[in-house]
Amino acid sequence: MLGITHFDLAAGMNNQHQHFVSVVIPAMNEEEPIADVVREVLATGIPREVIVVDNASKDRTAERAAAAGARVVSEPVPGYGRACASGVRSVSPECTVIVFLDGDGSDVAALMSRIVQPIFDGQQDFVIGSRTRGERERGSMNFQQVFSGRAAGVLLKLLYGVSYTDMSPFRAIRREALERLGMKEQTYGWNLEMQMRVARAGLRILEVPVNHRCRTGGESKVSGTLRGTFVAGTRIIATLFRVAAGR
Repeated sequence: MLGITHFDLAAGMNNQHQHFVSVVIPAMNEEEPIADVVREVLATGIPREVIVVDNASKDRTAERAAAAGARVVSEPVPGYGRACASGVRSVSPECTVIVFLDGDGSDVAALMSRIVQPIFDGQQDFVIGSRTRGERERGSMNFQQVFSGRAAGVLLKLLYGVSYTDMSPFRAIRREALERLGMKEQTYGWNLEMQMRVARAGLRILEVPVNHRCRTGGESKVSGTLRGTFVAGTRIIATLFRVAAGR
């Protein structure tokens, strides 16, 4: 059965010149943190383009992202997965690797080399950052987030033999591999669906520890409210059953 190799990758960008990396950042009402997120991503020197998907924001998210150096794509219909899919459709034709991360400042973009280097080296097809295995700032993840990531990992171990420890949004995948997955989820189940589909497809998977911090501005749409937590949890569970059933 397919497994996940765990190790802490040292920085060093071998073979970077062979790849065109596009970073996709779904963002909804993130005008406070988004400019710093874009700048931190660009400071790594890894991506050739940064795409911020403005997902029906009612603030200046798009304006601030563009001013910081991102290419802004509009997705007027709310939905985390829908925004990610819009970003994927918008990457440049030359793109070979797509990196996803959130626009709230919680993902440490400076650690992007850990996510992309195994793909650059031709060793992996999909690399996901594990917040639960890295250093977490106090309060950056609530109990439900930690538990759901671990629980999903146990279930996916039973289904596919793959032991994930998190459903972190900070991840990288070969573009060609992503396009073959047939992603369908338009809401918060997008991340789990990707993890399930890459496992079922027999792709080479690696999980690496990444650090995580509290969002640097704005309010969480998921963990910030009881309703948001309930809605996200419901969508994730529905996605689990749908994809496990082969749909």
